[in-house]
Amino acid sequence: MTKKALLYTPVIVAAMVAAVCCRGKHPVYDGSVGADWPAYGGNKAGNRYSPLDQINGSNVRRLTVAWTFDTGENNDSTGRGHEMQCQPIVIDGVLYGTTPELNLFAVNAANGKLLWKFSTPYIRQRFNTNRGVVYWEQGADKRILYSTGSSLYAINSVTGKPVAGFGKAGVVDLHEGLGDGLGHDVQGLMVTATTPGVLYRNTLIVGSSVSEGGDAAPGHVRAFDVVTGNLKWVFHTIPLPGEPGYDTWPKDAYRKIGGANCWGGLAVDEQRGVVYFGTGSPSSDFYGGARAGQNLYANCIVAVDAATGRLRWFYQTVHHDLWDRDIPCPPNLVTIKHEGKMVDVVVQTTKDGEVYVLDRDSGRSLFPVEERPVPTDGLPGEHPWAVQRYPQKPAPLSRQVLTDSDLTDLTPEAHAFVEKRFRQLRRPYNKFLPPDEAGTLLPGYSGGAEWGGNAVDPDGVFFQNANEAFWDLQMITLAAWRKELASLSQGHSLYVTNCSACHGADRKGSPGQYPDLRQVGNGHSAETIAALIQSGNGKMPAFPQLSAAERKAIAGFLLRPWAAPPPGEHSEPVRTAGTAPGAVHDSAPEFPYQPDYTIKVWRQFTDSNGYPGTRPPWGTLNAIDLNTGEYIWRVPLGEYPELARKGIPVTGTESYGGPLVTAGGLVFIAGTRDGKLRAFDRKTGRLIWEYQLPAAGFATPVTYTVEGRQYIALAAGGGKGSRYGSKYVAFALK
Repeated sequence: MTKKALLYTPVIVAAMVAAVCCRGKHPVYDGSVGADWPAYGGNKAGNRYSPLDQINGSNVRRLTVAWTFDTGENNDSTGRGHEMQCQPIVIDGVLYGTTPELNLFAVNAANGKLLWKFSTPYIRQRFNTNRGVVYWEQGADKRILYSTGSSLYAINSVTGKPVAGFGKAGVVDLHEGLGDGLGHDVQGLMVTATTPGVLYRNTLIVGSSVSEGGDAAPGHVRAFDVVTGNLKWVFHTIPLPGEPGYDTWPKDAYRKIGGANCWGGLAVDEQRGVVYFGTGSPSSDFYGGARAGQNLYANCIVAVDAATGRLRWFYQTVHHDLWDRDIPCPPNLVTIKHEGKMVDVVVQTTKDGEVYVLDRDSGRSLFPVEERPVPTDGLPGEHPWAVQRYPQKPAPLSRQVLTDSDLTDLTPEAHAFVEKRFRQLRRPYNKFLPPDEAGTLLPGYSGGAEWGGNAVDPDGVFFQNANEAFWDLQMITLAAWRKELASLSQGHSLYVTNCSACHGADRKGSPGQYPDLRQVGNGHSAETIAALIQSGNGKMPAFPQLSAAERKAIAGFLLRPWAAPPPGEHSEPVRTAGTAPGAVHDSAPEFPYQPDYTIKVWRQFTDSNGYPGTRPPWGTLNAIDLNTGEYIWRVPLGEYPELARKGIPVTGTESYGGPLVTAGGLVFIAGTRDGKLRAFDRKTGRLIWEYQLPAAGFATPVTYTVEGRQYIALAAGGGKGSRYGSKYVAFALK
């Protein structure tokens, strides 16, 4: 590590930038969680814990459906739809949430009866995923703040109407504050917010989702006045000249490099006046030739003054990320007993399954973290960082490398299939093996922790669902890629450069991750496909940089992939995903940045039937004692019904959405493709109760009481390879 990099340690930055707050014992949950569920994650600390205990281990088997609310969406007979990942909030007996098409609603939390519904007129700007909303009140002024596309809305929580005094007629543009000193317009770039912001007094602090290609907007964290919508401060996650961290990038990198965004969510310590969040990788994913250096504040756990945006401290989990290892979920604020003392900590899990436990004032890790040398044999022009961090406690949530003994043994045929591909790839002996042209197996894209986050109880026991997933990545030079595409039709070449990284050159997709497009013509016209390409959908980004003719060409290819190119048609010049019309690649790229290498293959490592290529478990639910860093229990989470019918023990599946823990001694979690909501004993991990939802619940459940009756509620929106759903379901004791 260079001397320059050593300057940027959490403790030194904390001392250099701000005096730390005094330490004291804080409750394990702050906020008024109890009868209500007032915020995303339950409270501003993100604990997903409730002190309610009416529903407990002795009576949970008596849970029954109390009400359902049908949003009336996702009911297309063709099977088209959108995921519904929203964790609702409950305030004074009213439940607020969003629909599959990102409309906002309020229902009576005791019976599910609709009170009002707000339909945004701007939905086709960009169809993002929405995971929650924010509630604010001051006297009679009561508001819901939520995002669709690049619009942040303030809606009156009583009437369902936009608040006229907020921004422009109730709307703030989420591009605001991102163009500082760039020298180019960010207005046309994809900017949205999947996860809701957090409140500190009358300030709403938000992260964002941006493109992961060369046209990525910067991922700066911003604060807006809740009353007026005015921008209050900006924390530059890619530093500007004169700011700490600027020299961990090439000169003027902030003008062309984007990303380093907080899309997973934030947490606030109101007593300290500090907001905590994690950031993602810089653009573009998998190749960083134009961003030599440590790349602060990408891939960092960050503490910022909530009133001013001034840096308190940071802790970088991955230096110079080449593996898309964004921090995927909000941090969790908790107080634990460490070495005989009560310590306020921030806990952050990662895509590659690491668990960091940091002092809330200094950013120092309470448990040992080793800095180890890692492979640096990267692609030409690349600058891999020579050391990376390895937390020693708690142990990782998921496998970090893959060996012969880890390959699936589901059947001899499955083993032979994955073994053949395994032999063709660079051996993943190190999770920081740089991407290359031969192909590399990597953990950490949909493995480890995901966006649903985690829960923690008052004893300091931490509950986290985790995925076991490896991905097959192969890079190619942009010049070679263009040469391969030269003989293709325009639609085919545009598909390959913009779509195949997710859906595959064969259009088969990846089960549970990316849809199979071979039958996309069943129920979709060229017009609807082109519109979807323009607007995006869920995790699929929008492609506004493509012209109408180019979108039509891709749609035409998908509908008739066997058709020969029309006479005289040629496919040059070909643009890679994330580049703009007229962009020219040269040795000193300007915006949008075009990397020298691009993705040729990016698919989940599976057997021929689409099951993970590793031995089970493929998904787990884990309980960790944060006081000691030791695991208490780990159990498989989810199953494949067809494998269960064959007598194969519970394998676990990938899960999306997080856990809820209650004083009733239970951990509730859905999130699996088998479509079940489950309750586990929080002390032992024993499964006590399960219910088959009308569609898979890729969301986090909530709990609350109305007139003394406790409810558990969840969005059941389906997707990810399963059928789509349209309902919110609430349970109570019969």
